[in-house]
Formats: sequence, C-alpha cells, structure tokens
Amino acid sequence: MAVNLVNVEAVGKTYGTRTLLDSVSLGVSEGDRIGVVGRNGDGKTTLVRMLARLEEPDSGRVTHQGGLRLGVLTQHDSLDPAATVRHEVVGDRADHEWAGDARIRDVLTGLFGGLDLPGFPAGLDTVIGPLSGGERRRIALAKLLIDEQDLIVLDEPTNHLDVEGIAWLAGHLQARRSALVVVTHDRWFLDQVCSRMWDVQRGTVHEYEGGYSDYVFARAERERIAATEEVKRQNLVRKELAWLRRGAPARTSKPRFRIEAANALIEDVPPPRDTAELMRFANSRLGKTVFDLEDVTVTAGPKQLLRHITWQLGPGDRVGLVGVNGAGKTSLLRALADAATSGGDVQPAAGRVVVGKTVKLAYLSQEVAELDPAWRVLQAVESVRQRVDLGKGREMTAGQLCEKFGFTKEKQWTPVGDLSGGERRRLQVLRLLMDEPNVLFLDEPTNDLDIETLTQLEDLLDGWPGSMVVISHDRYFLERTTDRVFALLGDQTLRMLPRGVDEYLERRRAMEEAAAPAAPAQARPKERAAADTRAAKKELQRIERQLDKAAEKEKALHARIAEHATDFAKVAEIDAELRALREEREDLEMRWLELADDAEQ
Repeated sequence: MAVNLVNVEAVGKTYGTRTLLDSVSLGVSEGDRIGVVGRNGDGKTTLVRMLARLEEPDSGRVTHQGGLRLGVLTQHDSLDPAATVRHEVVGDRADHEWAGDARIRDVLTGLFGGLDLPGFPAGLDTVIGPLSGGERRRIALAKLLIDEQDLIVLDEPTNHLDVEGIAWLAGHLQARRSALVVVTHDRWFLDQVCSRMWDVQRGTVHEYEGGYSDYVFARAERERIAATEEVKRQNLVRKELAWLRRGAPARTSKPRFRIEAANALIEDVPPPRDTAELMRFANSRLGKTVFDLEDVTVTAGPKQLLRHITWQLGPGDRVGLVGVNGAGKTSLLRALADAATSGGDVQPAAGRVVVGKTVKLAYLSQEVAELDPAWRVLQAVESVRQRVDLGKGREMTAGQLCEKFGFTKEKQWTPVGDLSGGERRRLQVLRLLMDEPNVLFLDEPTNDLDIETLTQLEDLLDGWPGSMVVISHDRYFLERTTDRVFALLGDQTLRMLPRGVDEYLERRRAMEEAAAPAAPAQARPKERAAADTRAAKKELQRIERQLDKAAEKEKALHARIAEHATDFAKVAEIDAELRALREEREDLEMRWLELADDAEQ
C-alpha cells in the first residue's frame, strides 16, 4: 500500500475579497505523478506553495510525513548572486566525486548540453549574478534534480527550456522514483509525466485520473453529465476532444471512462480546420506570392546563422519552426519582417526575399509591447479597430474578442498597468488579430498563457485564413496549429521534417552521437571517476567473451568450407557468413581498444 506523503485538509485561502481555495482536501502518496492545471490567477501556484508549506493557509491544515525529503522549484529562485554555478549545483564535491555520479552527469548534460556548461562564459565557475532569468532557472532546476527526494514540487519547470530540454526533463522525471506535483501549461509534458490531474477552478480542485489527454476526455464527460458549464466553454472542450480522438489517438492509450461516451460527444464536431476552404480564402486575400527566399544568408553581427536558403511560404501555409537556441529562428523571422515592412527595400546579408504585394504582416515577438498603463483593456483593443472580420462571414466586436480571450466585461475596464504578465501577453495577441493581418509570425506565443487561453487561441486560429509561422517549444501547440514543421539544426540549413518534432529530436540525437568521438578531451574532468573505470573493465570482459565466441565460430566456418570444398554455392554462402563475422569481430576489437585506453587512465 502506497504511503501518504502529504495531506491537505479543508484548506482555505483568501486574498483581499477573492477566495482562491475554499475547503480543499487532497493527498499526495508515494508514486503519484500529479499535474496541476487551471486559469492564471485561479490559485495553482498558491496550492502548490501551501502543499510545500512555503505559505500558510487561512484555514485547514497541511501535514507532511515525518522525515519527508522535499524538493521545490518555485517561480523565483533563491540562488546566491555572488556564488558560482559550481558552488550552487555540486557544492563542495570534488571533481572526481561528482563526475562519477551518473545522475549529476545526466542532469548537467540534459540541462546545459555538457559537463563543462558550454553556454556559460566560464563553465561551472561562472558567477550567477549577471546571468539571465532563464539561465538562473536552469541552475535552480539542476540543483534540485541532482539530489534524491521523496516528493518533487515543480512550478512551471519547462519555462526557458527548448524542445530538447523539455524532452530530456520528461524522460528524467519518468525514470525517478520520487512522487511529483507539477504546475505547467505544457500539455505534451503533462501527458508524458503525469498519471493524475488536479484542475483548479473557482476555489475548488477537481481530480482526474490519467494525463492531460485523459483529463480532456473526463472533463468533457463531466460537463456533459452536469450540464452546468456555459456553452462556449463546453464547445471548446468538445472541439479539443475531437482533435485528440481523431488526430492523435496515441495520446490516449489509457482512457479512464467509456470511449462510447467520448465518441458520442464529438459526433457532430467537424475537424478543427477546413484546410481546403482556408486555402481558397487565403489565396483570395494573398494571391500566389507571400514570401519567396532565393539563396538567402542570414547573419547576426559577424556570425552566419543560415546560408544559401531557398524556401517559399505560400498562401495558407501553416509552418512550425523548431531548432537549437541560437540557430537563427528569430533572426529568420526578423529578416522576413524587415523585408515586408520596408516594401522589399531591406534585404538579408545575401540573397533576396520577395514579398507578396498584398502581404499584411502581424509579428508577435517574445517581448511584450509596452502600452500606456493608464489605458483600459477594451480601450487598448479598440484603439486598433472596433470590429474584426474572422472570415467566412464571421465578425466580432472588440468586446466579444476580449471575452473570448478571458477578459470578462468587468476585466475589460482594468488598467493595463494592473495586468499580470500572462494577461499582457493575451492583450498583445488580441491587438495583433484585431488589425486583420493575412500573415502571422508568432515567436513563442504560449509564454505566460494558461491552458484555457491556449485552447481559445487555437480555436481562433483554426478559422483564421492566412499564412502563419510559429516558433514554439510547446509541442502540443505546434501540432495543434500548424501543418508542417521545418527545423534549424545548427548547421546553417533549413529542413522540412515530415514527422515533425519527433524527427527533429532523432536528428539532434544522431548529430550529437556523431560528434561525440571528436569531443575534446578536456570535456571530462582530469581525474578519472572510479565508477567509470569499473564500468569500462566490466565491458572489456564482456567484449573479450564475445571475441572468444567469434573466434570459435570463425574456426567452425573454416571447417565447414573445407567440408564443402566442391560445392561452390555452399562455399559462397559460408564465405558470406565469414565476412559478416569478421566485420563484427573488427568492430568488437576497435571497441575493446577504446575501452582499454579508458580503463588504463
């Protein structure tokens, strides 16, 4: 029977006149993997902070099992700015000690790309003070993960991680024994690591079995039975359910309720996008040319990021762009945007960008545009346009679009200066769409947006007729909103990936494995870890046994050749076996030599 690690009993929490949590009772047991979702401001962070006893409830109580080993990643780190990365992450461990620990090696490689922290100016000896918020957050996460815990509590751990980092973190957490409670808006990540969900809504917490996809199914079923939620919310859930059931069935290998009920819910729900209709409309708005790149080279200062790129973004194309940090994703979008806003006068370092005459571009950058803090939300939207044409005869007022993006009638009168980071991001997206663009560039559009807002944005983009390029580390959002994925693999090229992000990760792994033998010797500490030496000797013994067996088999094959000397067909068959065996033996001998060097050092 699983041991209970944390008990939350009738907990309540109020800020001012707003009740975030009202008599909530929950428990976390050994082996639990719990994802926490809900709208921004509904109390997710407050709940996990009280769970970790970083914040006291107004009523009720939170109890921990005696001796509980707890690891917590909050949204604000407590790192010493005067300390080095080495001091915060590995402490006073000697090089040979931490380098011999497989977990520490895995964490440093997974989060930083190598034991010597290649992205930091002085590697492990880099001082923390001048580092960015994203770099500090990765350091705090590494510090937490190298230790052993009974329970790990993570608040937005995927922020500032790229696609590879998120995939690594998911695999790392799957392999750990620790119980887990995680707040995140990354729905792919929730599906990978969670087996239960907590949905924080209006002061209460609803519990569901399964990952995010199972949660969508179960929530849609609960709302169908209860029939108490407003129609627009129910319709959005049903639409996402339809996409999950039809477009990505592998996500839902373990549904927790009757599949018949799920299918009944989506009988009358059409596919998310009518691609043919959108293409026709996009052609009428854009013509044949949107962006044509001819032998283009993109630079950032003296650094050449992309070289000899020939590519076309056509009318109605929906493209996802993935790649390693610094490969040039944002630089590529900026080069296209500069060409568009200058009427083709501003061109990249080499080559040419041809921009369609009817292109009207909206570019959502990673930086939140500054607005007059005294403006009201509705005023900020109406300053762009009073009404917006969504295509196919659909039209919305500024107020209606505000409501669709979670700004209720009361919230529409809130001063912009009082909005949270996520709300300002929502407002920025809103203002872009109000300007009725026919080409959208979205650079990390999911930053600071909660899951409900993301589904509303996805729903809106489903019916948006135009061309779109999305840069995002959110795999779920990429799959949901785009039709093709292109990758910048760090080799100055742009490649289409038919199998999307999975193919990108495979290619990146293959590139790293191919580069591994050529890695400089200084990438490993000078003192050889005893554990590595033992492992090398153990594998040497295994290879020696394989070589002995290969020698015996080779001897037997020679005997068979002599036995069938007059049967040329049989000799040819045995000779082919012999050649394959010799190649296998040569590979084993080469590996033996490499390991022998390692074992002697």
